[in-house]
Amino acid sequence: MAPACLSCISSLFQPELLREIVRKHCSSMSVPPFPQLIPHLENRGGVSCHAKSMFSVMNMLELLSRQKGLTVHVSPSGTACYITSMMFYVEIQLEKDGDVMDVKLAHFEEAPVVCDDLVQLLRMKNYDAFGKILEDLSNMYQIPGNSEMKAKGYLALQALEKDLYSMSLLDRTQDLNRVTEVLNGKVGHLVPRIGGTPMNIEFYISPYQVLEAELSHGSQVCGTKTVVTIEGTDTLHKLPLSPLIVDPQAGEDSNPAFLQLTDELSMDLPALFVLKFHQPIPMSSSSIEEIQRLTGIQISGLKLAPLYELIVQSTLKEKCSEDLSTNKSCFYVSLPDCPKHCYFINKGSEKSDLTGALVSKIPFTHPKCVPGVIEILRHQVAYNTLISSCVSEKHINDDDSELLYFEVVPHKNTSFSVFFLHPVNENLACVVIDLITSREVQCHLYLNPQDPILNSSDDFIARAVKRCMSVPVVMRAVFRNAAKVKADSETQDMDMEQPEAQSEQTTDSNNLKESPSGAGQQDWVVTDKPDNTNSTEENLSTAKLETLGDNIEKK
Repeated sequence: MAPACLSCISSLFQPELLREIVRKHCSSMSVPPFPQLIPHLENRGGVSCHAKSMFSVMNMLELLSRQKGLTVHVSPSGTACYITSMMFYVEIQLEKDGDVMDVKLAHFEEAPVVCDDLVQLLRMKNYDAFGKILEDLSNMYQIPGNSEMKAKGYLALQALEKDLYSMSLLDRTQDLNRVTEVLNGKVGHLVPRIGGTPMNIEFYISPYQVLEAELSHGSQVCGTKTVVTIEGTDTLHKLPLSPLIVDPQAGEDSNPAFLQLTDELSMDLPALFVLKFHQPIPMSSSSIEEIQRLTGIQISGLKLAPLYELIVQSTLKEKCSEDLSTNKSCFYVSLPDCPKHCYFINKGSEKSDLTGALVSKIPFTHPKCVPGVIEILRHQVAYNTLISSCVSEKHINDDDSELLYFEVVPHKNTSFSVFFLHPVNENLACVVIDLITSREVQCHLYLNPQDPILNSSDDFIARAVKRCMSVPVVMRAVFRNAAKVKADSETQDMDMEQPEAQSEQTTDSNNLKESPSGAGQQDWVVTDKPDNTNSTEENLSTAKLETLGDNIEKK
């Protein structure tokens, strides 16, 4: 166990007392005392390459630590470095040539543990990532009050992590793969806190990312993640100090049973649990309100704006290395074996049901909130994926190639329309896409009653959307099916048509036609019908080659 005297390091700023505390701490771990700081090491004159290399490493560690408000101590030999704070310390052991041998981390009143993640970062000289971990460790203890209060906050975080891990085991089986867990698990794909890396939850991964991972052997493509941590607040909140899930088995409703949050199991702390995102997520006002009802806590610091404007802004920031004006709403999308698409993003008005905000973190107080929050996040990110598929860094057409024009118009919640000209008669046609959940979608194709069919049923379009989560790829499929119908009609006598083809045409309540199914004729979507003309393997292979070669979806 780490000595209790470490808990008062930050309150003793006198150099003599601080050195004495660290000297006692080191003696308890059977290492020599080290009163020298890095400037003293520099005064010893590093004349060899080894000394220079070691000094450069120590100098960088000292610089990083001071930037994060931490203190650094170096042993007389210069091969041991200690980064200390009030509630934790990091021990770094170096070879004489400056190579990192070992890194250990000890939290308040806990024994030090080896941190392979920190070892790898320092060996790769990834000081930015190492500094970010130091910052995260410090922020974890930014709770108002004394060391005892901060220690209680750490206990609360540990209790939350144990409950979330128990929930992750409810859906886990031996043959469960990561993608299935990401998309369907109660808490997604959960990775426990290891060393300096906080617990994180991967909760959504797009079909394109899955295909990319299948082709990128030896590398893992990550989806959208959130980090689980704790933050200080100005007001008190009742947080559990011990795990609330006793029986890891799910109840009748497939949800775990939680103990009552009694005074013995909880404490009022000036802190909240938070799910933090590496990049802010555009979320609709309705999704934000749903999360706030679930957690009972307001998400502060939100600035409302048209949701589509936020999605376009975030997509451009992610896809483009250079700054582009976020006022752009017309984008050119290139696809293999298809005319170039031009998408006009109708960002909607200031109506409340079409507004949203960039969300950086979600506060909560009880582990039972997390599965519901994850499901809402999945739904929102899936919707954002569809809209962002229409956005590219190209907002000027740089050639005279053939163009297909589309307009994306938002509706309330998570539905939108894609308007386009009918490929034969050039009347206006429309596909309405309604994302019910992250795993369920409904689509409707509306045509002018006088226009020819497009050979793409509602069911076919819905399966295409689920399969690729890309509007341009879906519209390419619709136009390909339409082209096949047009070609067949030009080479066959209309009197020889099958009666079944006529009976498949339907009219909705608005007297708009829906085309019959052409699911087996598209090389992207793998349908679930037994009479497909192309094999599943051939379809999937084509999908991989075309999608991975598609610059518009490439991140």
